[in-house]
Amino acid sequence: MNDISHIAVQNQRRAWEIIDKLDIFHVWEAVGAEAHLVGSLKMGLLMKRLDIDFHIYSEPLNLADSFAAIAKLAGNAAIKRIEYANLIDTDEKCIEWHAWYLDKDNELWQIDMIHIVKNSFYDGYFENVAERIESVLTPESRKAILEIKNDTPDSEKIMGIEIYQAVIENKISNYTDFMEWKKKHPLTGINHWIP
Repeated sequence: MNDISHIAVQNQRRAWEIIDKLDIFHVWEAVGAEAHLVGSLKMGLLMKRLDIDFHIYSEPLNLADSFAAIAKLAGNAAIKRIEYANLIDTDEKCIEWHAWYLDKDNELWQIDMIHIVKNSFYDGYFENVAERIESVLTPESRKAILEIKNDTPDSEKIMGIEIYQAVIENKISNYTDFMEWKKKHPLTGINHWIP
């Protein structure tokens, strides 16, 4: 566990260095939006999948402002690619931005910035999920989550929420058992589980 804990702590540190170098909170604030950290970094569960997740809120959500913030981030030479999806007319009421950042160790980080209409259904929703998960984590469940994440092959795309649910709700403690659990609990769309 010590090695896994060390990797998790180091990845947390590296992620915060990237956030600071890109000045993500201030970039969004400059266009009248409020950025909130969510996901595995927020919960201290970042392992080998190098991703940083933000939910960003503004009212109204102005497309030009969203593009202006991304243009500012894209000015950093370490940003190598950006993808965009307009989901304003869906239940998600958001613009999805996915950026890839090449760090000083030549590793690629995915930064997901979901720009959401303030006061829509998902305003604060995943922040609440993260708080609830953090509140019920034990040293044993944290260890199981980090081990399952560490043992997941790089080619396997698994959402962290699936692992959290399996471990917290069903006491799954290893990758093999998790994959069996996953077969019985296929994920379709957004997972709305909250502990």
